[in-house]
Amino acid sequence: MEDEFVSLEASLSDPDIVNDQAKMRLVTRRYKDLTPVVDCVRRYHARSADAQAARELLTVATDDERQLLKDELAETEGELAKLEEELRLLMLPKDPNDGRAVIMEIRGAEGGEEANLFARDLYDMYRAFAAAKGWSVEVLDHDDSDLGGVNQVTMMINGDTAWSRLKFEGGTHRVQRVPITESQGRIHTSSATVLVLPEAEEVEVQIDDKDLTVDVYRSSGAGGQSVNTTDSAVRITHKPTGVMVTMQDERSQIQNRARAMVVLRARLLKLAQDEQQAVASAERRSQVGGGGRGEKIRTYNFKENRLTDHRIGFTIYRLQDVLAGDLDETVDALTAEERARQLAGED
Repeated sequence: MEDEFVSLEASLSDPDIVNDQAKMRLVTRRYKDLTPVVDCVRRYHARSADAQAARELLTVATDDERQLLKDELAETEGELAKLEEELRLLMLPKDPNDGRAVIMEIRGAEGGEEANLFARDLYDMYRAFAAAKGWSVEVLDHDDSDLGGVNQVTMMINGDTAWSRLKFEGGTHRVQRVPITESQGRIHTSSATVLVLPEAEEVEVQIDDKDLTVDVYRSSGAGGQSVNTTDSAVRITHKPTGVMVTMQDERSQIQNRARAMVVLRARLLKLAQDEQQAVASAERRSQVGGGGRGEKIRTYNFKENRLTDHRIGFTIYRLQDVLAGDLDETVDALTAEERARQLAGED
């Protein structure tokens, strides 16, 4: 890995690489991935040399010097043990999607208008989380519901750690609360689904125009004076896979088509990655399922101010903080569980 790092370092000044954006992006990403590993390796080698020097000096040291050398050796060996543990974590299999932008789709599922209102809460939560991390958010498409919720919203979140921090969010999210639509004060259970996709680059997913069916029609939501008078909305269907994407937020048909292609590439990349992992499109169903309350990954209980992630049995009683964008404690717990499984050799 250190040899590869040195080779990549040289490639960063190679004109053939520098002038090819796709190659430069791949080299830069790999170089960035290897930097903390190589830094740790080099620190380990340096401290190993210090330890070896202390051992050699001990063989010829006088009584006064021996204790100092023993103390120095013990301190160095303690640092080496910490560096070994750090290196073990750095050497864990890296998620191939780390560093990519995230395309997130949120939809109201079971529960009627209350589900759409909850989808709006999740939308606001993820935007606040992104803002706290300094990530950029671009709304690609949205469809508001009658009472201020969202039927569905698609957004792109861009940041170095966006994928690693958001990849666990895909699935059915369940809410338990008294909705504004309830006149008797009864607690209802509703759900919304979240789909998390890594953005795909054009060089990774080649799409033949012959494989696409493109339909245009008139938009049906908020969007300006011309929204219902021009055929600006776009629906693209990828015939080999049946994957369909619709976009209607922009007034321009060209802009909606461009955005639809971004989402389509992301979905096709995810499909290809799932097939490589021998789970095919079951991964998408494992995230979103049918949107039923019984398929939940997480519960948001307003009465108890409680959030529970059912995948790892994690519970905190700071629901309002979480909905305000403070997701770190939950994400840290999921990340720790993933690392523990990797260290134990589990898939």
